[in-house]
Amino acid sequence: MTTPAKTTQAETTPSQTVGPFYGYALPYEAGPRVAPAWRPDAITIRGRVLDGAGEPVPDALLEIWQADENGEIPRRPGGIVREGHDFSGFGRCGTDAAGGFWFTTVKPGAVGAGAPYIALLVFARGLLKPVATRIYFPEDEAAHAADPLLAEVPADRRGTLVAEREGDRAYRFDVRLQGEGETVFLAF
Repeated sequence: MTTPAKTTQAETTPSQTVGPFYGYALPYEAGPRVAPAWRPDAITIRGRVLDGAGEPVPDALLEIWQADENGEIPRRPGGIVREGHDFSGFGRCGTDAAGGFWFTTVKPGAVGAGAPYIALLVFARGLLKPVATRIYFPEDEAAHAADPLLAEVPADRRGTLVAEREGDRAYRFDVRLQGEGETVFLAF
């Protein structure tokens, strides 16, 4: 007597987090330098990535994408090598042990009818996909009122998208992944 063949049905399994491995291959030395610091219009954006308990995330990776000072999106090839004078509109920085990151760039001009902003992606442990947000600038408050994206954000949460001024050419923008003061993240 023969026994019937046993059929096996594949089971769906949940996604798993692997890593993070960001510090091994993705950061590069010039990554945080979107524009050279010697440019008269160069600005610095510094901040920290914090978890829900307010603790630093020492192994996150941040990418910024932005327009130049005239509101034009760079469309030329390249980006990793800036040769000391170029602006690519792209930067990448891993966090340090205190969750800190920094970028040297230029303040973007407005693209279309919106307020000037820098797009920010955050890759971190526990996230299966990066989270996206924006960095707006405090001196553009009048333009914030007409920005279509900011208009969709509840008024009491908009402040999580606006950097703090720290001097003439410096800003602070902390990313809170969850909890009190959680940064507004965008769904696509």
